[in-house]
Amino acid sequence: MIVKSLLENDMYKFTMWQAMLHKNPGAMAKYKFLCRSTPEYPLLQLVDDVNKELDHLCSLSFQKDELDYLRSLQLFSSDFIAFLAIFRFQRDFIRVAVDKDALMIDAEGPQIHIMGFEIFCLYIVSELYFRRFDQAALLQESRNRLQRKIGLVKDHQFNRKHPFEFFDFGLRRRWSGLWQDEMVRTLKAELPEHFKGTSNVYLAKKYGLTPIGTMAHEYLQSYQASSCNLRDFQKNALADWLKEFNGSLATALTDTISMDAFLNDLDQALAVSYEGLRHDSSCPFEWGEKGLAHYAKLNIDASTKRLVFSDGLDFPLALELYEHFADRIKTGFGIGTHLTNDAGVKPLNIVMKLMSLNGRPVAKLSDAPGKTLCEDDVYVAYLKQVFNYAA
Repeated sequence: MIVKSLLENDMYKFTMWQAMLHKNPGAMAKYKFLCRSTPEYPLLQLVDDVNKELDHLCSLSFQKDELDYLRSLQLFSSDFIAFLAIFRFQRDFIRVAVDKDALMIDAEGPQIHIMGFEIFCLYIVSELYFRRFDQAALLQESRNRLQRKIGLVKDHQFNRKHPFEFFDFGLRRRWSGLWQDEMVRTLKAELPEHFKGTSNVYLAKKYGLTPIGTMAHEYLQSYQASSCNLRDFQKNALADWLKEFNGSLATALTDTISMDAFLNDLDQALAVSYEGLRHDSSCPFEWGEKGLAHYAKLNIDASTKRLVFSDGLDFPLALELYEHFADRIKTGFGIGTHLTNDAGVKPLNIVMKLMSLNGRPVAKLSDAPGKTLCEDDVYVAYLKQVFNYAA
């Protein structure tokens, strides 16, 4: 079976899980799987195997050493750890089927019981898909390319004010769990000065690394359906996050609507309280300059803040962004598919997104309109109107 442990999830899923348990434990949600690329063979061929993997996933529970590890991070509340101790995925809440020759995965039920399915579904589908290709060839190509990336970092002359730091964000689209394990182990050994952690909590525990992850789009989107005033959902979500984690994990995601709409909500108090901002769509250079200009407008010393980049990064772009910004502000680079699925076969562009909460639609507009995913066009139009979204 692909999933080894319930700990093998993204760190941001655990942080959001706690936040939603405390904010809205009775919320009912719907999540939907979508493949945005054209695979080399139809994903519908994976239906039986996906079902078997989900049966296995729903048989797992957290082990004592895993709960002890989460507790040791000093981020999570005792009631959340107690909830995880009795948690088990319910198979009735997730359905796999074929719709018009496409693989369909829908999760529907209490949000705190189904939100965790997302990352598992994504890497289950990705790994099953890649098992039909030559495994030895994929592994050798992955190793060759990783060594070139390591060489690129080692050969770079770092002389900016702030250090170059990057993280593994590639769990969801990896071609192999064994490869991600080897890659993380290799980077820890080869680039300890620059490689600062992984979003894969299981591997962070295994290799003594920092589990990296703060908030996700679905956290902010959930507030669209739970805030009294739609216009204030971002402010409410950002303020509640600071309270939930006592100022820790304070990197704000900026593109649920757009960077401009986000900055309109990032007032003096929030800008001071948040350590930095995370980029996930649009031109990263323009985005970063907007962030710096906003800090200057608020008379905040940008050198005390951080810009985290995580949108389709590779090492050449990460290094270019580092050179552009690192004398003015701290930076961080979440590199995903380029680390875990760069093996010579085109990766799947797959997502599993929150579609509705308590029967109300939610949406992410982002700074890249092609990323918008919502089943209600009327709601999308209304959201754009409320935030003067013009992209």
